[in-house]
Formats: sequence, structure tokens, C-alpha cells
Amino acid sequence: MGILIGLEHVGHEWPGKRVLEDQTIGINEGDRIGIVGRNGDGKSTLLEIVGHVLEPDAGTVTWRRNLSVGYLGQADQLADADPVRRAIFGDVPDYTWASDARIRAILDELVGDLDLDGAVGELSGGQRRRVDLCRVLCHTWDVVLMDEPTNHLDLAAIEWLAEHLRRRWPAGEGALLVVTHDRWFLDEVCEQMWEVHDLRIEPFEGGYSAYIQQRVERERQAAVMEERRQNTLRKELNWLAHGAKARTSKPKFRIEAARALIANDPPLRNPLELKRLAVSRLGKQVIEMSHVSFAYAHGPRVIEDVDWLIGPGDRYGILGANGAGKSTLLALMTGVLTPTSGTVKIGASVRFGFMSQHLDALGEKDDWRVLEVLGRYKRSYLVGGKMQSPTQLIERLGFEQRELQNFIKDISGGQRRRLALLCVILEEPNVLVLDEPGNDLDTDMLAVMEDLLDSWPGTLLVVSHDRYLMERVTDDQFALLDGHVRHVPGGVDEYLRLLTAAEKDAGPAGSAPAAAAAGTSRPEAGAAAGGGLSNQERRELKKRFDAVARRLEKTAGDPDRLRAEMASVDASDYAALMAAQEALDACLAERAALEDEWLELAERLGIDV
Repeated sequence: MGILIGLEHVGHEWPGKRVLEDQTIGINEGDRIGIVGRNGDGKSTLLEIVGHVLEPDAGTVTWRRNLSVGYLGQADQLADADPVRRAIFGDVPDYTWASDARIRAILDELVGDLDLDGAVGELSGGQRRRVDLCRVLCHTWDVVLMDEPTNHLDLAAIEWLAEHLRRRWPAGEGALLVVTHDRWFLDEVCEQMWEVHDLRIEPFEGGYSAYIQQRVERERQAAVMEERRQNTLRKELNWLAHGAKARTSKPKFRIEAARALIANDPPLRNPLELKRLAVSRLGKQVIEMSHVSFAYAHGPRVIEDVDWLIGPGDRYGILGANGAGKSTLLALMTGVLTPTSGTVKIGASVRFGFMSQHLDALGEKDDWRVLEVLGRYKRSYLVGGKMQSPTQLIERLGFEQRELQNFIKDISGGQRRRLALLCVILEEPNVLVLDEPGNDLDTDMLAVMEDLLDSWPGTLLVVSHDRYLMERVTDDQFALLDGHVRHVPGGVDEYLRLLTAAEKDAGPAGSAPAAAAAGTSRPEAGAAAGGGLSNQERRELKKRFDAVARRLEKTAGDPDRLRAEMASVDASDYAALMAAQEALDACLAERAALEDEWLELAERLGIDV
């Protein structure tokens, strides 16, 4: 195997932070490399340096002669005025790519719902991402560099992308470097890992699971070496104080393989103990849905005849394609929305803790310091059998002491998400509802968050496209397919099989519900060209769109009014403050659901928003 790209003595520094120093490493033919590391440690910087997008401060990056490299950044460089076909293919004539079955398959999967003659500037963020991904995949490259390629993709699209990259080149040819926090994707696609940390690049053989095993073994050996060093230093100190002593033998340690090292570890969590704690906190009834259906004004049903009993200590994941109605289902389960028909019974002792994708709880606190936010809560909490303060818990989530003085507006997206999660937990709810909790987190912080959720004793409901996280923190998964909730004992794999079967049954001219079940109906579907809607369907969607817009306009001032009411409540009246906060949370959740519905309808109708 020949070397394709070589990095020699590379170093780089951003204002106030150095990320790489004197690193030499190479990329060979056949390499499939995943890049991991903490947020801010230089993963994206490394990818840009390899791709000649960024010149390093020191060292050289050498490409093999006539090497072609495709680069997918986190932010696209597409021109708003270009039509979609030009953004993907440039000036290449249509007949050149239209006759290629491989390219047609990529187009069908990623941009089959878009008008290729529509302007890029009219697309949503998710649609632009798929166009940019299509641009990279449709061309033939020797090396492909990808920064967070799974962003804005649902589970079915992520699985398709993994399969495509596995088969893109024959064994021993081409090369792939990918930065992503999606650990399942890393395991499926990558055969090597590079960890960027402490100014250096450390290579590991194997995918993400193998990397974690090797890293555990590395850290164990480092701990052994440190213990030996400390023993030696203590003996030296003792000799200096009391004179020479008889030499004693050093302890012997048996170095085991990483799998054997973790084979006898206790289970991640004790489900029986957590159930017992949950029952004591919650009572026997949590959420009972009976024949629940829901439709937005003048529109078809989004949720259809759902019966679902959720008990204390249940840990459920909710799977579904983009636009399938997961947010609507959560709003119904938590009482934010009232069903069109059927009933939702919520236990009298239930206290919901909800973390949305948009982190609404921190939206009004940009000028607060992190320490001021934590100061609103109790001084100590029982976590994992130990009393811990909010500052100890936030440090467990990766914050340093000095960062507690930072303003909320100045912290990173990943830090905001970790702080938002902790704030929800510190409110001591007994039903925790998390909507895409893994966004903006690196793999280390995802592991820390999952560890924190392992000891959660209440009921847990999670919506996420991160299948590793989903199957790690939940015990059972349910799929939202064509408005119905279906238990999938086989987890994400079974859900994806159901999507594939539904897609085959639907065929090219399948019904809209079948297409939605197959994961081909996304929120962006039909934007530019209306997605092939009939006149009747368009009229019905337009009625729904107008009704949602009127409701949004009518409730526009409600959040400010409720905040003002909460500000006027006596600070010593805890019950009144809680009631005011719950009213505000319900208002924000309802408006978030309405906004999601409004955006989905706008995109399906091809309305530029």
C-alpha cells in the first residue's frame, strides 16, 4: 500500500489555544480512519490541514502526485444562486452523470425529493447538508474527508451512508477520514482511529469499540506506572528521613487484554433497584394513552389510535424518520397537546423534566454566569449513592472550575447542552424527556452523560438519531411508523428492517403513509417543487399551514407575559413559582411543536421561509 498524504512535524495554534504540535503521521491507500477527541482539541482543524483547506503554522502536508481529495466541512460553501444540479455537478453535462447507475442511486437517496433546477438559497439547512453530501459522494475521489457527515440525517439515511462508504472503494484502495460523534457509524465504517488530544495524534487499530478497549488498557497501564513511581518516591523519601532500608520487591501486575479487563465488570445499571426507587418516587401510574389520535387543524392525522402504558422506571427510546411526528407524540405524552380523540392519563405524582433540541431553558439566561445558574438549585443531591453538589456534578460533565465564571452566551454549544441537561436533572423530575440530547457532544462527553443517566431512577423517554446512545441508555425501543407506535424488541436493526420492508411494499408510486414509514418522507420533502402533491393535498396542507400560523401569531406574546407574571411572584412562595414555571414550560413546548409543524408544512408546500 502506498502513502497518499503525509504530515511532517505539523503544528497549529488558534488565538489563545494550541491544538497540534510537531505531529508526523501518514494516510495510506485503503485506510478508513475515524477521528475522535474532546470538543476544541483540534479534530476539525486536523481535517482542514489534511485537505489543504488550512495551512498549518508549522510543518508540511504532502499529497501524492495527481491525488484527488473530496472535502465535506461542517458548513457548506454552496452558492445560494446556483441551481441544485450545478451545486452537485458543477459544469459537468447531464448526460455524463445521468447514465451512471451509482450516481443515480446517490441522488435518489439524498436529494430525490428536491427539484434539481431549484436554487440552493431556497433550501432548508437539512436540505443544503444533503446537497453538499451528494456533491462529495457523486464525484470520484482518491481520498474523502468528512466532518460530521451524519448531521441532519435520520437513522435510515445514516445506515445507507455507512453502507455506501463501506463499498465505495475495493479493499486496499482509496482512503477515508471522518470526524463524527456517532459511535455506531465509526464502528461500522472505520478500521483505524486517530485520537486528537494534548497537542498530538495517537493512532489505534480497529473501530470505535476497539479504540475504547485499547484506551482503557492504556490508561490502566499508565495508572500502574504512576503507582510504581509513587512507591519509588515514597521509598526515597523514607530513606532520606531514616536511612537505607532493605529493598523490597515491587508489586507485579498482570496485563490483560481489553476484553478480559471489562468482562467481569458489573452491569451498567441495576434495573431492579432502579425500578424499586422509581416506584417509591412515582407511584404506579405514569402515562397511560388510550386510543389516542391527533391531527393539526384541517390536516390528516399525525398520531393514529395509539395505546401505550408507561410505568415507573421504564426507559424507552422513540425511533422515527424526520417529520414522522416524534415531537408531537412527546407533546401528547406530557400533556402539552390535547389529543383529537382518545385520552392521556398522567399520574398525580408525575413531574416532567424536558430538554428540547433548542435548549429553551437557557434561552433567557445568556447574561448569567454558569455559577449563577447552578446557584438556583439545592446545595447537594444524592447521585450514585453519594451526596454531590451542583458544581461537582457539572465538573463531572467536563466543566473546569475556571469555566464556572463564564457567561452562558460565551460557552460552547456542547457546554450549553451539558448544562441544560444538568439543570433539568437538578429540578428533580421523576419523568425525564430528552429530545436529541447527544447533539454537540464529543464521544467522551457522550459517555459521561450516559454514565450519569445510568443511575437515573425515574422514567426515561429519549428521542435520538444516535443509535449507540439510544440503545445504551434505554431498555426498550418503540418506532413511530405511519402514525402508529410499534414495539421493536430488536432495537434499531429491527426498526430499519421495517423501514426497508415498507419501502419495498410501497414501490416507486407508493402511498404517502408507506413512504413515511420507509423513512423517505422527510420534513424537507417537497420543498421547491411541492413534492408532486395533488391539488387536493396541496389545499389541505395550505389550510393546516394557515391554521398553525394563526395559532403561532395568537400565542406570540404568551411567553413574555408568563415571564412577567413569574417575575412578579413572591420569591419565597415556592409553590407559586413552580406553577408559574410549569405554565411557561408548557407554553414554550406548545410553541416549539407548532413551529416544527409550521416549518414542515412550509417545506412540503415549497414556501420559502
